[in-house]
Amino acid sequence: MSQHDDSSAAVSAEADRAKAGEAGQPGAGRLGAGRLGIWGIVFFVISAAAPLTVVVSAGPTSLRMGGIGAPGAMLTCGLVLILFAMGFTAMSRYVTNTGAFYAYAARGLGKPAGIGTALVTVFAYGFLCVCFYGFVGFFAQSTFAALLHIDLPWGVYSVVAALVVALLGYRRIDVGAKVLGVLLTLEVAILLVLAVAVLAQGGPEPVSFASFDPGNVFFAAGAGSLFVVGFGAYLGFEGTAIYAEEAKRPERTVPVATYIAVAFLALFYAFTFWVLTVAFGVDGVLSLARGDAFQDMVFTAGGQFLGEWATVAMQVLIVTSFFACLLAFHNACARYLYSLGREGLLPRALGRTHRNTQSPYVASLVLSAVCLVAVLVCVVAGADPFLGLAIWAYATGVAGLVFAQGVAAVSVVGFFARDRRGHSVWRVIVAPALGALGLIVGFILIATNFEIVTGMEGPVNAVLLLPTPILFVGGIVGGLALKRAKPARYAALTTMATGAPAAGGGTGER
Repeated sequence: MSQHDDSSAAVSAEADRAKAGEAGQPGAGRLGAGRLGIWGIVFFVISAAAPLTVVVSAGPTSLRMGGIGAPGAMLTCGLVLILFAMGFTAMSRYVTNTGAFYAYAARGLGKPAGIGTALVTVFAYGFLCVCFYGFVGFFAQSTFAALLHIDLPWGVYSVVAALVVALLGYRRIDVGAKVLGVLLTLEVAILLVLAVAVLAQGGPEPVSFASFDPGNVFFAAGAGSLFVVGFGAYLGFEGTAIYAEEAKRPERTVPVATYIAVAFLALFYAFTFWVLTVAFGVDGVLSLARGDAFQDMVFTAGGQFLGEWATVAMQVLIVTSFFACLLAFHNACARYLYSLGREGLLPRALGRTHRNTQSPYVASLVLSAVCLVAVLVCVVAGADPFLGLAIWAYATGVAGLVFAQGVAAVSVVGFFARDRRGHSVWRVIVAPALGALGLIVGFILIATNFEIVTGMEGPVNAVLLLPTPILFVGGIVGGLALKRAKPARYAALTTMATGAPAAGGGTGER
């Protein structure tokens, strides 16, 4: 045997000992396998997208900034993500790891790129969690004041939300899935009831399909802004892979849940946005969108076509929709923290699971504590929950997550370029490559139109965007340094879960 073979064997043996040592640590363990079926995962993913809040806020905003082509743009963004999902779901058969993008990038582009992608994703998810506490506090304060005449500071509602999320995050994952299932059903139902009422009663103008005319979708003034809002509307769809370690038959559950979630969101967004053009007419909806009360467009439609009860119901469901979104992102972020703690890339205590619930309770509690501190700091500083917390944190998270999605799409191509493993060229090379191109263009549109999302002008936008590339490059540099300094730890990366590379099927020491 050569000296190189001896060295490789030694590193492999050290890596095996490192993994065995991790598995034997008190409090360390696996997530609860077999807890989530297809619909449980679908509820988490669609709840993260918060369809009611997208229709109520992003719908009028898209029509205001980009014109009548908003429904077509939502459909186009969904198509891009379906193309990405074709390869993404094929890869899920070979990579089952709760640190989804981390493991995908590591297997497709090398472990350093995986570390960089993981840091960006955790950063993005963390900011999104914080922003949704701001949204919950803002809308809960206004809703309770208007409907029940209870006027409490927004921070009270955000703190209560943080405590409930901490409790649900501590318990079994299927408990949270049931809560999300109820909330999601209610918010989707109210919009579908409104859509049926609009189509049955008709609007002031003949029904028009101008919203799907390519000229209005891609070439109208402000069309770029449609895709800035559009890609943000699908946030969290990649969460199907995050729950792979807790899924029943993940090789089937993850792909099916992904297709259901993305297809549903694409059709639902395009349909409900288009229904607004029916409710008010093409000219009327644009006139309303350019007015001062444009954000009340969906509430106005509810009152006009269903009655005052619908307006009240939607005001309440906006709050529960943001809470559902918050819970979904909290669970996703906690599992990334758990994965990186298990790998030793973050403090190992984060990689512990609860003895009874098998939840990543340490990571979940740490995340809850960080978010609670952020909320309290904003309360003490007297910050506005919407403009001073939610909007800019949301924009930062969206940019980071779309960037990570683009890297993951490229990773899929890299993974299958060496061996298609029996899949067609279209599914694992062409489709994900087109998806990657669309996501890269999406990130560029977000970066170049960032002030549209943040509502701020000047250098602050660059400051909010910079952490994404800095963390990605920093993770790559850190990974290369770890490979040289601690080859055993480096060799053990991405092998802590059931998605460890099979013989001949992994990326080796990349």
